[in-house]
Amino acid sequence: MSYALSTLWYERQRYLPAVLAVAFSCLLIATQCGLLLGLFSITSIPIDESNADVWVGHPEVPSVDLGIPIPEAWQSYLALPEVERTEPYMEGFAYWKKPTGGMELVLVIGTRLGPDSIGAIKQLTPYHRTLLSEPSTVVIDEGEFKRLGITKVGDTAEILGKRVRVVGTVSGLRSLAGPYLFCSLETARTLLRPPPDQCTFILAKCRNKADAPKVVAKLQNQPKKLYAFTTDDFSYHSRMHWLTKTKAGIALGLAAALGLLVGGVVTWQTLYSATVASLKEFAVLRALGIPRWRMGGMVMAQSFWVGIAGVACALPCIFALSYLGEASGEVKILLRWWLLTGAVAITMGVAMISGLLALRSLRLVEPVTLLR
Repeated sequence: MSYALSTLWYERQRYLPAVLAVAFSCLLIATQCGLLLGLFSITSIPIDESNADVWVGHPEVPSVDLGIPIPEAWQSYLALPEVERTEPYMEGFAYWKKPTGGMELVLVIGTRLGPDSIGAIKQLTPYHRTLLSEPSTVVIDEGEFKRLGITKVGDTAEILGKRVRVVGTVSGLRSLAGPYLFCSLETARTLLRPPPDQCTFILAKCRNKADAPKVVAKLQNQPKKLYAFTTDDFSYHSRMHWLTKTKAGIALGLAAALGLLVGGVVTWQTLYSATVASLKEFAVLRALGIPRWRMGGMVMAQSFWVGIAGVACALPCIFALSYLGEASGEVKILLRWWLLTGAVAITMGVAMISGLLALRSLRLVEPVTLLR
């Protein structure tokens, strides 16, 4: 191991392309997958930022933003000992008519506004909730002003012929499909015009959060087929819908795979070339009686340390890109521990496989080559 490190250090210019290739692979895998997670975490914001433990909807709903009206009377199915309270939840797409002209697709989200509301997002302050109690008022993310064609709080626009007024803003809740409009349940009914006595989802708060899976299991056994999930499961379900059913998820996945392939090929070629260039040194070792397996072990040790050096170079860049993306407010890169662990493991695996492929050059090692 020490001989392999010494060789890498004294021949560092020869092995530098392999280190950079490994670093590039790790950087691209982690950032692309983190960008993918960050991108699709936006789709589950209404779920993740609520206080609900159980979500109940139509059985054909694929994600939270594609709700189908259901009877509010379904709340009776949630009359269970584990459930503390329930409430209806309104959500649906509508067209926002900009004051400057043109239309923008928006996602209207209507909830109850009391301090014990289950569906209201956590970012709505008591002041926001007081303002939203006025009919036809909405709260938006502060980064959506340009998209909606407005310039300040207090501006108005139209949705399906109904005038609405922006009374406040939140941050960090920008949407993937259309800007979120947070409002009261009554305002949402006015704007979305659902059938009488119907809502989009029914939310439940359990007396003990750990009882949520038990409540879901009971609801699945009801004669009436219900779409019931815990908050965590529904969030995952919504993200996976966007990940597997849209081209964006496939494109980002292919980009990460391409980075892995390019890094692997460059690493293999660099290690192979470095091994071939050192054939005379290996021939000397062979003449001294060093077995081939020991020389092969040295090549693998070099591959290991090239992988370690590449990962060490990549990790600071990964965290820096994540920080810059968050600071800009335009890009969200989620770096979960399992994601970073997976990226490092895959990158190290590619480096070791590259070392195995480079071992083929050792077949040419013979002491007789020193006489040529």
